[in-house]
Amino acid sequence: MKKYLLPIIGVLIAGAAVWYFTSGTTNTEETAQLTVPVRQGEFLMNVIATGELQAKRSEKITGPSGMRTNQIYQTNITDLVPEGTMVSAGDYVATLDKTELDTKIKESLNEMDKINTKLEATRIDTAIEMRALRDELINLRFGMREKGLEVEQSKYEAPMVIQRANIELERSERDFKQLEMKYELSQEKAQTQINEIMADLRTQQLQLTRLQDLAREFVIMAPKDGMVIYARSWEGKVKAGSQIRAWDPVVAELPDLSEMVSKTYVNEVDISRVRKGQEVTIQVDAFPDNTYTGLVVQVANIGEQLRNYDSKVFEVIIQVNENDSILRPAMTTSNEVVTDVLEDKLFIPLEALYKDTLTFVYKEVDGRPVKQEVISSWTNENEVVIAQGLAPGDRVYLTAPANADQLRLTPLAVDAKESTENKLLSERDARRRIADEKEAKVPKDSQISTGDGNSGNYMIIF
Repeated sequence: MKKYLLPIIGVLIAGAAVWYFTSGTTNTEETAQLTVPVRQGEFLMNVIATGELQAKRSEKITGPSGMRTNQIYQTNITDLVPEGTMVSAGDYVATLDKTELDTKIKESLNEMDKINTKLEATRIDTAIEMRALRDELINLRFGMREKGLEVEQSKYEAPMVIQRANIELERSERDFKQLEMKYELSQEKAQTQINEIMADLRTQQLQLTRLQDLAREFVIMAPKDGMVIYARSWEGKVKAGSQIRAWDPVVAELPDLSEMVSKTYVNEVDISRVRKGQEVTIQVDAFPDNTYTGLVVQVANIGEQLRNYDSKVFEVIIQVNENDSILRPAMTTSNEVVTDVLEDKLFIPLEALYKDTLTFVYKEVDGRPVKQEVISSWTNENEVVIAQGLAPGDRVYLTAPANADQLRLTPLAVDAKESTENKLLSERDARRRIADEKEAKVPKDSQISTGDGNSGNYMIIF
């Protein structure tokens, strides 16, 4: 039995040794993978945004301005030159659908025909009426002469006969005067009717002239030299077949490519960190090897609800500092807005920070985890600054250790916490003043109006 016992014990000892060394190596490797050092140095606070290039200034190519005046409230673009076409002043750009306009021109012509017919009929009726009155006046004038002769012949007659002749003469004279007055009033009435018809005719002629002038404007020409870029509305990019409205008849734009901006939208969670005057690093997706610098020149005060997004977003305009001929409107940009740069700070990955009633980390001490209370402050996309509780050279766990529930919290001293929190408040006030100064230095002429409503499909910053 003894001769078998010794070999068995040897095998057990060898197995135990193998298990000890292999499991120890594995634990060491896992521990090394789960801890990271506390970093010290420059801490960059940023917001990542995807935007779209636009020209800072552009000349709008618009449809006719008189559409609303002529009660044409919308029409379609039947033809439009390709986007990116280089045009000179006066070159053809687009044609609008004139169906409704042509209908109005025909209606105006028909109305003019009716007015002319009415005018002619009124003139004929007036001529007939006035001719009848003139004939009646002539007949009354002959009657007066007869009555006068009767009075002349009755002067040797009896007084009663003389008186009757005089009465007949007076009646004839009165009828003549009344008819003369009626003739004059009829003339004035006829002239008034003709004047009213002529006024209607002039109004209709003016309307027809406006419509004909408007028809010429339905062929749109370039107001100056430049590259044609299609306009955008909340429905998307304007193109052939798109509908334009009288209150916003923009068809395309001629951008000034010497100065470009990147238009982006920031969600309501991050907008409080973005201010005018902040520096931006810009990359254009079409040219990933090129890097440009920029400056935040405009931040919207009021949010808006864009389609396909649940939260409110705020428009942010970033001016591109460099002038590069390869940059074109509508190119997609990746913008890193540097909201602040902090010098000589201690920071750790965000996933290494835990919050309960207090903020803490799992710090490695002599190869074992310790639950350490800390005071955190600024954060960026991946990391958080630790103002109290860690030191350079410390290591923290990225994930909670297996015995986390059994670890007791190592608290910070009360006086140290108060001192650190007061220091943080003072530092925040100082950095806010610096941000105010940067914002005040942004020139007023840097403000631009993009004016395209809730247009385009833009990425939201997360």
